[in-house]
Amino acid sequence: MAFNLQLALRPHIAAIQPYSSARDEYTGTEGVFLDANENSLGTPGIENAADQMSFHRYPDPYQRVLKQRIAEIKGVSPAHIFLGNGSDEVIDLLMRAFCRPGIDNIVILPPTYGMYEVSAAINGVEVKKAQLTDDFLIDPVSLDAALDANSKIIFFCSPNNPSGNLMQPSLIEAYLHKFDGLVVVDEAYIDFAGTTSWTERLAEFPNLLVLQTMSKAWGMAALRLGMAFTSEAIIAVLNKIKPPYNINALTQQEALLVLKQTREQQQMVRQLLDTRDLLQSELEKLPMVQQVYHSDANFLLVRMQDAASVFSYLIATKVIVRDRSRVVLCDNCLRVTVGTEDENMKLLAVLKEFNMSQRVMG
Repeated sequence: MAFNLQLALRPHIAAIQPYSSARDEYTGTEGVFLDANENSLGTPGIENAADQMSFHRYPDPYQRVLKQRIAEIKGVSPAHIFLGNGSDEVIDLLMRAFCRPGIDNIVILPPTYGMYEVSAAINGVEVKKAQLTDDFLIDPVSLDAALDANSKIIFFCSPNNPSGNLMQPSLIEAYLHKFDGLVVVDEAYIDFAGTTSWTERLAEFPNLLVLQTMSKAWGMAALRLGMAFTSEAIIAVLNKIKPPYNINALTQQEALLVLKQTREQQQMVRQLLDTRDLLQSELEKLPMVQQVYHSDANFLLVRMQDAASVFSYLIATKVIVRDRSRVVLCDNCLRVTVGTEDENMKLLAVLKEFNMSQRVMG
């Protein structure tokens, strides 16, 4: 089936006229700016003229300089990049653009990132669920059964959260060919996966949208910067419906500084991967650990004999992991982020203490 953007969009979104900000009408960086009702005297308490320019003027609504730098790193055109206030903003905008409340649905493959379902609920959009296999891979029979004529978006999280594994690329490609809605591949953890990104195949698939983030491998979780890579036509739709200045000036400035540190970022990724493998090896030696699942991310999903008791013991010692036991396919599972060497040693020491306490009680 061929993807037709105009048919896929909600009709009023296709027809909407976007808000035009002052920075839409004049994009230059020099001049006497009396067009946006900013505070011309600057920012209280900030004396440095350069800093004043950062904060008392509205930021570039399309983040042109930042997108150019991201394009250089990712090997895509700036015209194929959309930046959101975290990936969550992009997910919400996709719901608003493509899904008619009370009529259309999205399809997710749990266990997966929780905000797909939350955003759908906020927007009054039905969520249909396709079961993954026991090893957290796409089951095409289950996915086909979940799809119907009103399915507008499939969300593939790869590497998956909370299981950490990559999804089968051949099956994702199959749905890009046969599904006439939008296929979203969420690659929040792709920098840890040692594989190519779906961004390399944007030109092949007009219905492909790839999500990435600065929160994980780039260490910028506090500044909230999500990235979407897709066709220019879909980018234009997202630009129409986003808030005018959705990425603040401080985030844009700091991201540009961080993106200069590509060598350091790559070193950090390698260090985290080495630490992850060592942590997995040590966890597998513990008696209460039944399985540590293969991970292509910076975390491990660990199946315990009694995850609730282990989790409570860890919390009491202020070692904080995520209990995923109530999530489908994750019975008795804890999700453990790879920490620093000291943090991982603390985790392992507490788990050994727990094991000793159980032996004494037994």
